Amino acid sequence: MPSPLVVLGGTFDPVHHAHLRTALEIQQLLGRDTEVQLLPCGDPRHRAAPHASARHRLEMLRLAVSFEPGLVVSDREVNRTGATYTVDTLIELREEEGPERPIIFVMGGDAFLSLPKWHRWVEIIQLAHIMVINRPNWSNNGQGELSELLRRHTATNLNELTELPSGRIAECALTQLDISSTQVRALIKDGQSPRFLIPDLVLDYIRSHHLYGSTDA
Repeated sequence: MPSPLVVLGGTFDPVHHAHLRTALEIQQLLGRDTEVQLLPCGDPRHRAAPHASARHRLEMLRLAVSFEPGLVVSDREVNRTGATYTVDTLIELREEEGPERPIIFVMGGDAFLSLPKWHRWVEIIQLAHIMVINRPNWSNNGQGELSELLRRHTATNLNELTELPSGRIAECALTQLDISSTQVRALIKDGQSPRFLIPDLVLDYIRSHHLYGSTDA
């Protein structure tokens, strides 16, 4: 069986240590040969537009993972014109990687509960596994169609995510760092330092490009 491919999407506006710790722990959990792709979104229709441009968000991500070879940055969605939909990305990946490689799409618990609102959401589990990252005090109270999806596809153990190409849902508890991009942006806008919440290389980039209201040179 080919090594797993993990897809971790988001706006990364900006990337912070909670994003990076999650990506690293997933790689370690599934095996060091696991490739984790960090995938910044382009034009997300289910959330507000990012504050920083796609070019800046990509560069900050590349700086953040530059010393961790198992973590890679994909520009697939930011280079796509028009609306960005997860199902289209997974279709492209499945066509490129073939039918046998395990593809694992990572979601936060809150995002998973909103899955039935996503574009062509029922196709996602046919194309990839879904790994749901639990948050503190989060409970999986999916109902209706989501409850049926869980009943049919919940994995009995994490090994199924690496032994099968798609079709399983697994919940996973990882280290929880209480950091958000909103918090980082607010600190920068208020003239406060976000150091130790984001990588130093990312902070230097933000300051040099005056992102998020930064006035530091």
